[in-house]
Amino acid sequence: MFSELLANVRAAGPLVHNITNYVTANDCANLLLACGAWPIMADDARESAEVTARCGGLHLNLGTLHERTVPALLASGREANARGIPVVLDPVGVGVSRFRRETLARLLGEVRFAVIRGNLSEMRTVASGQGGGRGVDAGGSDQVTEGTLDEAAAFAKALSARTGAVIAMTGAIDIVADSGTAFCIRNGHPMMRRVTGTGCQLSALTAAFAAANPGRALEAAAAAVCAMGLCGEIAHRLLTPEEGNAAYRGHIIDAMYRLTPEQLEEGARYEMR
Repeated sequence: MFSELLANVRAAGPLVHNITNYVTANDCANLLLACGAWPIMADDARESAEVTARCGGLHLNLGTLHERTVPALLASGREANARGIPVVLDPVGVGVSRFRRETLARLLGEVRFAVIRGNLSEMRTVASGQGGGRGVDAGGSDQVTEGTLDEAAAFAKALSARTGAVIAMTGAIDIVADSGTAFCIRNGHPMMRRVTGTGCQLSALTAAFAAANPGRALEAAAAAVCAMGLCGEIAHRLLTPEEGNAAYRGHIIDAMYRLTPEQLEEGARYEMR
């Protein structure tokens, strides 16, 4: 199943509009190029909706939120909805400030999302509207483990039912769910946490998969999560003893560039609940 979804991305080469943060914009662009998609970044409200109208997918990211970008986020989201363009929301660090939570509330109220992708701490804030968390990383008590997997999958399904979006909740074990089905994914490597922006890259990648596979948001998001995790595994195997996280960052992008549909199909490790 996942091989077809990646092949569709390679064949379609969708243009993905990213209103993302300045820490990871370059890496998001390069990962999109590596997967076969095309990136564009436009965060001024005077052009953001117009740019979105030309694209196949939209990725909205709250990582370095600024008051001037909020109108662009909303305008692009509304334009995408009007044109049937899938929108992926990445509520980065949404629990750490009132401004982020207020912006999230506006986005959830005015834009329909195909996928919401974040860690468990961020998803708890999406669900409750309350603050918490220590930043962009999940807190120590917000880790999905084998012991909490059923509970976390049920939470993701319930949140999907409330929001109407597929929930892609990433961590040591990733969960991608709609209201009825959850993919529990075990791809990835712990070193991915030592590279800034792998989550943001995944959100951009998810927008590409959703754009190239219309009407299949659940499978597209699961395939993107498996692909990113698998590339993290491949990249770690490529490291030499002298290399560290800077080289690892490049190896992840290289692995995505060389990833074949067959490799994804064979390497994806998941179960459905």
